[in-house]
Amino acid sequence: MAPAFSDGSECPADVLIVEDDPIIAIDFEDRLLGFGVTSVRTVGSVAQALEAIARRPPDFALLDVELIREKSFAIADRLVALKIPFVFVTGYGADASIPSVFAARPRLQKPCSSDALEAALRMRRA
Repeated sequence: MAPAFSDGSECPADVLIVEDDPIIAIDFEDRLLGFGVTSVRTVGSVAQALEAIARRPPDFALLDVELIREKSFAIADRLVALKIPFVFVTGYGADASIPSVFAARPRLQKPCSSDALEAALRMRRA
C-alpha cells in the first residue's frame, strides 16, 4: 500500500534530502515522516547525493541550493534526467542564484512551514 497524506492522497514513499545543516535536515526528516513518507535519506554533499540516487532513485528530493563549498545543480541535472521531481530549498529566498534552466522549478524558503513543505510534496504530481 502506498504511503498517504492524512487526507488519503498519495505521498512519495522515498524522499532524498540534500542538506548540509544537520538540524535543518532532522527537522525536514521528522516532518516528512509525519506526513506519511516511509523512507527519508539525508546526505550533505553533491557526491553523496549522486551516489544515493545511483543506488536507489528517490520518488522526490529536497535540494539545498547552497551546500558547503558547492551548489546542488549537478544533482538537479541528474534528477531532471531521471524525471524525478524536486524542490530547491534556500535561505536566500528570491536572492538565491539559480540558473535559468531551473528558474521555473519550485522553491521553499528556509525556514519553511509544514504547510509549505506538504504543498511542495503534493506538487510533485504536476
